[in-house]
Parts: sequence; structure tokens; C-alpha cells
Amino acid sequence: MRLTVFGATGGIGQEVVTQALAAGHDVTAVVRDPARFAVTGTGLTVFRADLTDPALLREAVAGRDAVLSGLGARKRSDAGITTRLTQAVLGAMEAEGTRRLVVVSAAPVGPEAPGDGLLDRGMRSMISAILKDVYADLRAMEAALAASATDWTSVRPPKLTDKPLTGVYRRVVGGTPRAARTIARADVAHAMLACLDDPATVKQGVGVAY
Repeated sequence: MRLTVFGATGGIGQEVVTQALAAGHDVTAVVRDPARFAVTGTGLTVFRADLTDPALLREAVAGRDAVLSGLGARKRSDAGITTRLTQAVLGAMEAEGTRRLVVVSAAPVGPEAPGDGLLDRGMRSMISAILKDVYADLRAMEAALAASATDWTSVRPPKLTDKPLTGVYRRVVGGTPRAARTIARADVAHAMLACLDDPATVKQGVGVAY
């Protein structure tokens, strides 16, 4: 497939690019600063772009089979950036007729898992309170996805780690795995790529966790 990856310098974005290349896909990695992007490989194009430039965004997504986004706030003060940047990507995709989009969100944006115990409900409530502005941003992003013409999927992980790829995790389409506590960035990237060919995930949130 011909893929474009936004947020390619982030932890999840770099994993998406690396795994997509290993699977034989043609990948365009969109970055603001190529010096911060260390991934190399056959089939990779590094595309330098400011995500506020509509013309460059359209060029980045034109003729692609799918777009994957690891865009997100890196700290609480960045809240709001995910919605703004994703809306810019959505505008470019709709202008170019590129339909398939997979993004990363977060578990607290999805529904509470049936059967979660007191500890997990309490942790979810506490984290949601601490990061309320970040999660409000992600909810606004998902609302923008739902209002768009794209065939979107939002992958919603819990706490992220930097452990190696396993390819073994729980996945709930339209929901959240019970006792969802952690997952590696590498496995979130794996889940995002797996959604590309899964019609059951179109216009759905997908909860993932170990």
C-alpha cells in the first residue's frame, strides 16, 4: 500500500513507519525537521512540511491508499494541537479524495469497559481529571473525524510504554478492553496498521491493551 504517516518523529509514528516499511509498504513520512527523523529504508520518502500549509498537506496525501497519524499533545500545555492538526489533515484528504485514515487517541476517550473493578475505575477517573484538557482535545478530534467524509479509525491505548513489539494484545472494536492498563508504542503501531485492511474498524474507536 501507499501510506502517508503524520507525526512520524514521535514514538508511535516512528514505529508505524518502521513496521510499514518492513511489511513492504511504500511510506511517506511527513516531518517538520528531517534531522529528528532517523528511520531509513527502501520505499521511504521523507516529506518536509509545515502542517499549517494546506498545499503541502494536499501534496503529502494525494494518491495515497491510506493515512496514519501519530499526532498528539506531548504535554498538557499542548492541549488543542491534536484537533487543529487533524482538522488540517482531514481538509487535505477530503480535497484529494483520500479516504482511509487511522489515528491514535487514548483509552479514556472511549467507553468504560464492562466489568472493570474499583481500582481500574478509580485510576481512569484520576487520570482523566489530571489530563482533562488533553482528553478534551482528543474528544474534539474524534468529533471532527466523525463529521468528516473519511473512513476513519481511532485507536485508543491506555498508558504507553517503550517495550518491544509483541504483536500480542487485546482489541475491542467500539469499546475498551477490561483492565486496560498498558501497551507498548510498538504494539499500538502494529494495531494501527492492522486496522487498515479491517472493514470492521471503519468509523469506529478501537480499544487496545495487554
